[in-house]
Amino acid sequence: MPHVSPDAPFSLTDLMAAVTEAVPERIALVAGPRRLTFRALHARSTRLARHLVEAGVRPGENVAILSFNRAEWVESFLGVLRAGAVAVNVNYRYVAGELRHVLSDSHAVALIAEDSLAATVTAVRPDLPRLRHVLLLKDGSEREAAGVDYETALAAQSGVREIPPVELPPTSGDDHYLLYTGGTTGYPKGVLWRQADVFRAAVERRAPGLPRARTPQDVAERATRSFPERMLVLGPLMHAAGQWNALSMLLCGKSVVLSTDRSFRPDRVLELAHREGVHTLQLVGDAMARPLARHLLTEPGLCPELTSVRSGGTPLTSSVRALWLAWRQDVALADSYGGSETGVCGSATTPDEVATVADSPDRRSFTMGGSISVLDDALRPLAPGSSQVGRIARTGRIPLGYYNDSLATARTFPTDAQGRRWALSGDYGIRAADGSIVLLGRGSVVINTAGEKVYPEEVEAVLKAHPSVEDVIVVPAPDETLGQRVTALVSPTPGSDPNERALQAHCRVRLAGFKVPRTVYFVDRVRRTAAGKQDYRWAASVAAEDTRSPQLR
Repeated sequence: MPHVSPDAPFSLTDLMAAVTEAVPERIALVAGPRRLTFRALHARSTRLARHLVEAGVRPGENVAILSFNRAEWVESFLGVLRAGAVAVNVNYRYVAGELRHVLSDSHAVALIAEDSLAATVTAVRPDLPRLRHVLLLKDGSEREAAGVDYETALAAQSGVREIPPVELPPTSGDDHYLLYTGGTTGYPKGVLWRQADVFRAAVERRAPGLPRARTPQDVAERATRSFPERMLVLGPLMHAAGQWNALSMLLCGKSVVLSTDRSFRPDRVLELAHREGVHTLQLVGDAMARPLARHLLTEPGLCPELTSVRSGGTPLTSSVRALWLAWRQDVALADSYGGSETGVCGSATTPDEVATVADSPDRRSFTMGGSISVLDDALRPLAPGSSQVGRIARTGRIPLGYYNDSLATARTFPTDAQGRRWALSGDYGIRAADGSIVLLGRGSVVINTAGEKVYPEEVEAVLKAHPSVEDVIVVPAPDETLGQRVTALVSPTPGSDPNERALQAHCRVRLAGFKVPRTVYFVDRVRRTAAGKQDYRWAASVAAEDTRSPQLR
């Protein structure tokens, strides 16, 4: 008899089907005026799958999704998987060259895109010989790209047809899941997972002490018993944090609420959360959390059902946590730690107790699973209580590697002397005595100043604690003597007038001298990516100009 993988039942498609059968009439998704039950979401994604198969998309081929957060993003993702194909997330902020790279590098044979975004693809379409099918989503703009209308395609797969419906292929937990990630330098890379592994490492949600699901039926039964929680997902679905939070909620039989606005407006977000009775808010760091908390303080009666705030991508600072607690003392604040290459590794739910490492109240330590370690340069796990800084990594259920990039795969997913494969997160940390991991920052943007290593997030956390600092990003600038100079770009809080010397003095009593920014630029705002993370490339270009100005840029 042929060998059957023990992970075969854990395709994301089969898991969603099991949950849908268990809670068909429960609301799965709210996005703008659209409200979809699990049954309706399943029906629409299945129609899309039939269309893709009928259009010639074969199992294992890649289909790109280029869209802002909206119901059709979720439908498209699930429909692509149901067709046996692989969904490719595409950043809606990309310009033509970046779009060309992702669509070419991923070998995408089909594209589902909003009209306004598809127009940019038109310019590079001649460079994409594999791209043979385009579905277009209406977004209120004039249709310029050639393609099939999304709703027309779905309508053709519903109701009575003269020919039998297209047969859909079987799916398996060994099927692929592809997640493109930008990183801090270079073109985006596709992180290639098996679906069963990404379910275990990033999507499966369990109560403390509850064992892992053994079958899709276990997942369905837990969905039946679960509290019908509603989470407002503010992270873009094109990035890991938004996508994984949405999937984890759906596979628990819970409801996902999406903001369909194309810009972040705190008043609109909170109006939506209030109207939908949201229990949990998923956001990305201070850039989202601070303005939301400030607005709630002006209207404290908003969102009476909101009890939990979860941040991914970057931890909430102590000053922002204080704002939320000033609004409501019992709100639960949690930081999640993970990445596209490692999945969800751990969380921090209380103020850090290991702040002496950086002598900062904003240094966070994370409780992480047994598959997470801090490695030395020889890929050996460091013992708890070691003062040595190492690389945070995961073993066990990790990606297969980078799609179409064997050299990058070898660097990020090395094998140690015992034959274990590791996924290096790119972050550095210290293993505390209690086993938790103190996060220091990304090695890819570490600053080497006169031979000393400075982790930007460490300095940023200290600066954010100053009352005059709204936002900040720390980067290296060229320096003839030091090699690199620690440089901070600071966005002041409204009405404040900070100066460089005051901020340096604030840092000097909290950080070693070599970590104190030698240069501080004041900017009108700190630019961030669509995921809410700091735009290090922009900041580095500003710092490299080496011009001083007291005026806001």
